[in-house]
Amino acid sequence: MPEKLHLTGDADADRLLSDDPFALLTGMLLDQQIAMEIAFAGPKKIAERMGEFSVTRIAETDLDEFVELCVQKPAIHRYGGSMARRVHALAQYIVEHYDGRTDAIWTEGDPDGKEVLKRLRALPGYGDQKARIFLALLGKQRGVEPTGWREAAGAYGEEGSHRSIADVTGPESLAEVRSFKKAAKAAAKG
Repeated sequence: MPEKLHLTGDADADRLLSDDPFALLTGMLLDQQIAMEIAFAGPKKIAERMGEFSVTRIAETDLDEFVELCVQKPAIHRYGGSMARRVHALAQYIVEHYDGRTDAIWTEGDPDGKEVLKRLRALPGYGDQKARIFLALLGKQRGVEPTGWREAAGAYGEEGSHRSIADVTGPESLAEVRSFKKAAKAAAKG
């Protein structure tokens, strides 16, 4: 079993991410327009409010009720309502397409890296970049290494890179990723 993740600085949140593939998938979904560690702590907030973190229970919860649960202070995201809808849609998709087994995305039928990437891209709320980052996170930190995963993940799969949450293993690497992102943003502004 791969080591426990260290993405949030909160031992309980990191334990949930390490133990529950849907929690990790949800953290990645929430990782936009807020700090990475806050995004990945979102599943813990949901678990505390629901009494558990369960893909099936989230999928079966009334949408308005789930949104209300997610926007309670502190909200799961700065855009709590819209992100709650995305989490709910993601849970329903996993239940409908994978019988609630999130890890089937990368295990069912022994897929290669390209196929896992294709499956991740098909998820509600996941575009190409998010799918590549998540594939890199699986390969680098969860021991999920289908043939060709690094190539499918693109630059995010590069060994020794500090581009994304896939490279965060603690406070020092989090600072390195932040520095990389800041430099990339400055370069893009020209």
